Amino acid sequence: MDIWDSPPVGNAGERPIKSHKELLQDFLAYLVLERSLSSNTSNAYRVDVGHLFDFLHERHISLTEVSENDLHLLLTTLRDLGISPRSQARLIAGMRSFFKFLRMEGYIVNDPSELIESPQLNRELPDVLSVEEIDAMIAAIPSGKDESLRNHAIIETLYGSGLRVSELVATRISRIDLKEALMIVEGKGNKQRLVPVSPTAVDLITEYLHARSLLKIQPSGQDILFLNRRGAPLSRVMVFYIIRDLAALAGIQKTVSPHTLRHSFATHLLEGGANLRAIQEMLGHESISTTELYLHLDRSRLRRELLEHHPHYKIG
Repeated sequence: MDIWDSPPVGNAGERPIKSHKELLQDFLAYLVLERSLSSNTSNAYRVDVGHLFDFLHERHISLTEVSENDLHLLLTTLRDLGISPRSQARLIAGMRSFFKFLRMEGYIVNDPSELIESPQLNRELPDVLSVEEIDAMIAAIPSGKDESLRNHAIIETLYGSGLRVSELVATRISRIDLKEALMIVEGKGNKQRLVPVSPTAVDLITEYLHARSLLKIQPSGQDILFLNRRGAPLSRVMVFYIIRDLAALAGIQKTVSPHTLRHSFATHLLEGGANLRAIQEMLGHESISTTELYLHLDRSRLRRELLEHHPHYKIG
């Protein structure tokens, strides 16, 4: 029995509360039949309520016990993950509609979302790219240049695995298992995590490794994946310039950096319905030691979240 089938504990309203699955079905019917919302909006709200259920389930909080502080913690978690303000605002709208529905139906007495404020939307400097914009950056990579294959692999690795730029430039060949499509990443505080690699990135890295072998590799770059023309590790600044210039070539009128791809990774997964806990693990917001990687991290679950919810894992 999963969180969708099990009824929450408690009964703060006048009516016995149903299971999450039943409540969600009733909520969707309410959105379509009584509020006349489009199927796209209803589906978006379904995803938002799913994130709420996941969050409460992780903390053993029932729907009848949710407080304003609990919802603030959820939104703080989203901000820490780099989820765009626009996606945060949509999730708040979905939660408000859901709690309004619960109160209207008599399941709860007080609405914990009443005083939750939506984030200010920055329309001039969006910090998340659409899938189409990321594809446009890839299409803008000049063909035939020595660094073209490397730059394509960089974009797919940043966006497909949600890496920080510091993690990207420190990626070691010895810590990549292309057969299993996994890599060990060393993040902040020397904390390590296991990260899935997209099928496209696996193919590009495999091809790039052959081209890389033709370089005169310096001692400092022997085990580093991404190198410059001189065979030395790429700097964070160089990766920044690569991403910025490709965005300009693609005609993207946004301030784009390597971190933009990390934010896009998290936002697109969230909007696609991926489990918030899985997103946290993939971004490195958990303290995971090297030995714990293989003992406690459910690799199949993380890969399943990506295959189901990440745009570039669905290709091909």
